[in-house]
Amino acid sequence: MSATGAAVRRLIRAQDRASLATLLAADGTPYASLVLYATLPDATPILLLSALAEHTKNLKADPRASLLVDGTAGLADPLTGARATLVGLLEEVPGEIAQPRYLARHPSSEAYVGFGDFRFYALRASRAHLVAGFGRIHWMAAAEVLDAPPPALVGREADIVGHMNEDHAEAIGLYATRLLGRSGTGWRMTGVDAEGADLKREGEVARLDFAARIEDAAAARRELVRLVKEARSKTAS
Repeated sequence: MSATGAAVRRLIRAQDRASLATLLAADGTPYASLVLYATLPDATPILLLSALAEHTKNLKADPRASLLVDGTAGLADPLTGARATLVGLLEEVPGEIAQPRYLARHPSSEAYVGFGDFRFYALRASRAHLVAGFGRIHWMAAAEVLDAPPPALVGREADIVGHMNEDHAEAIGLYATRLLGRSGTGWRMTGVDAEGADLKREGEVARLDFAARIEDAAAARRELVRLVKEARSKTAS
């Protein structure tokens, strides 16, 4: 895996909103809109879109789209920060594939996910463009960004996340505050993949990286235990 691809993958997983660009159905004019997104375990972005929205009308006529993920929030000079544009096709995907991860990331969406005009879409990227500060500009194939998830881990993700939220809320709080420098209480885990875990508190999200790639639930447990020990040592110091 390339370092630039890994940087884009981490950026995608660390955010929860982006700018979606489609082509107006009427005349092909570029049209940008704000969307919320989550990711599949391989880092493919997934969106929940209403058929009544302008961008959905556009993609029905032409599925070509791009998604700009912005990681520059809070920087004094945003142009020194990382942002990535994914280019590809938006296609509808079954709810059973996308819904669990999307609702974990955006629980308020449960209020309208069952409405008849809402559908889940995945951005099937062909290329990605990373800008990570002045002079750090890279085009890459989507294959460099996406990460084939370990089946043994994907099948246990819901169990891991549920167990952590129900029985180890304190540990999640320590991950957020002591390891990631975030504030506040009430942090929850929303997802886990081979490279890390996704955390959320109200409208804020955070990404917890693992020291090394994991392949199954047992490895996830060992790494989460190691990380909470690390967090507690920081608390005590």
